[in-house]
Amino acid sequence: MNDKIHVLYIDDEDNNLKSFRATLRKDFKIYTAIDAEEGLKIAQEEEIHVVIADQRMPGMSGTEFFEQMIKINPDPIRILLTGYSDIASVIDAINKGEVYRFIDKPWNIEQIKNSIKNAADIFFMKRELKDKNTKLKKLHSEMNQFVYSLSHELRGPLMSISGVSKLAKLELSDPLAHEYFDMIDTATDKLDDFIYKMLDFYRSTKIENNFRKIDFEEIVKQQLEAYTEKFDLENFKVEVQIKQEVDFVSDESKIRVILNNLFSNAVQFQNPEIAEKEIRIAVEVLDEEAIIVLKDNGIGIEERHKDDVFNLFTRATQKNVGTGLGLYMVKEAVEQLGGSIVLDSVFGEGSSFKITLPSMK
Repeated sequence: MNDKIHVLYIDDEDNNLKSFRATLRKDFKIYTAIDAEEGLKIAQEEEIHVVIADQRMPGMSGTEFFEQMIKINPDPIRILLTGYSDIASVIDAINKGEVYRFIDKPWNIEQIKNSIKNAADIFFMKRELKDKNTKLKKLHSEMNQFVYSLSHELRGPLMSISGVSKLAKLELSDPLAHEYFDMIDTATDKLDDFIYKMLDFYRSTKIENNFRKIDFEEIVKQQLEAYTEKFDLENFKVEVQIKQEVDFVSDESKIRVILNNLFSNAVQFQNPEIAEKEIRIAVEVLDEEAIIVLKDNGIGIEERHKDDVFNLFTRATQKNVGTGLGLYMVKEAVEQLGGSIVLDSVFGEGSSFKITLPSMK
């Protein structure tokens, strides 16, 4: 394996090419070209790390050569040799040829050696970063597939267990057996909720934003239908107020994560001593932003916990409910959408969450 830096040198003077090769061939693998056309062919066919071109050449200048080379092979780091002061050429070389640096002619051997080594360092760092980005994208794609496949494989059997349990209770008359099956139902529901939370967690923290027009009326309606199936809302007074007269663009899945977790918390952390439990959802869409407010008359949050409730796996109560993920996911989703969240809570009286999201239209 040849570990030498591959250098392509283009110059219309044959003596310069021979001198360059003779002087640097022990340190680097040298390719030379007598004109820009030959240089482009070599750059296309060979693995080149650093390209050095003379600015003043007949037919195609060094700047023009680099401009063409970027189209066929943009990776090599580019160095321009110039034997005269021409600010216009320098500006062109920077803007069009994306030149790494300039070296005056006649060049100094140590100067050009150091320049080649520094340019090669940049080349290999860029290549490593590109490889890591490619691997990261592959890993991200595989992780998406893994998470959704895992959730499907776990939730399927859980739903089967839950269904069989419900059928079994219909066939049984023994109260003690009913109690056992109720315990099974409670456990499966809790695990299913945790799996659902994990999916929400992944959506809110790992998946890139997918912006589209948002219809809050439709989203809230669909979510309330899902909440009615999931929770016992018989003793809840749920009020909804949507005001949207303009288009709003954001990520629908992350907005659902926000609503899901705020509503779930409002249900789980209600005050058992209050007969009429209340949850109020208000959405107002303005020209540049949407304001979502969810209020409840639940147990509230103690002052000492307010700064911590948005942290991962933090619970603001000793009640054995919740996973400590909900408000963390809300915060992550809001931040990824470029918004803000304000908590207002009085312990023993209830909580209010105000979400402000910018429109991405």
